[in-house]
Amino acid sequence: MPATDEELINGCKAGERDMQKALYKRFASKMLGVTLRYTRNREEAEDLLQEGFIKVFRSISQYTGPGSFEGWVRRIFVNTALESLRKAKMKFSNEEVQDLRNEHHQEADVMSSIGMKDLLRMIQGLTPGYQAVFNLYVIEGYQHQEIAKLLEISEGTSKSQLARARMILQEKIKQSMIQKQINKE
Repeated sequence: MPATDEELINGCKAGERDMQKALYKRFASKMLGVTLRYTRNREEAEDLLQEGFIKVFRSISQYTGPGSFEGWVRRIFVNTALESLRKAKMKFSNEEVQDLRNEHHQEADVMSSIGMKDLLRMIQGLTPGYQAVFNLYVIEGYQHQEIAKLLEISEGTSKSQLARARMILQEKIKQSMIQKQINKE
């Protein structure tokens, strides 16, 4: 396996199959994690994983080096997932954001008591619009203005989708905690 990203990049630019395989092995599990957050199930995520790697290999000649290579790869996978959601014509609510000032503090308390697999399952259960905005804001670190442009929605809709996604996730987490408590008794 090549020691550096630079060796991988140069090998892939030259069309070397062993370098493409090594790049796939290096990033597949991380990028599967990305695609899982934007899909309903593992099969959809694996389809996006393949699409994403095809795009990486087709556009690797455009990678010029500034910034993290992994970040560049991740951006391709996020964009691939968003394209898939757009094709599925995800729906967004245009309702205004409610005042949720205490929400962030409560969210941290609730989130600390749930496992990652359970949380991923809950995120996958959100509607595509809520799921996309939640992932872009909370996981990927985009701002609402950037999300609005990416998803072709208003900034207010992005904020509203995030607030509603958080409320739904909090409720699901509370229900999960209640169920775990009942199962202990």
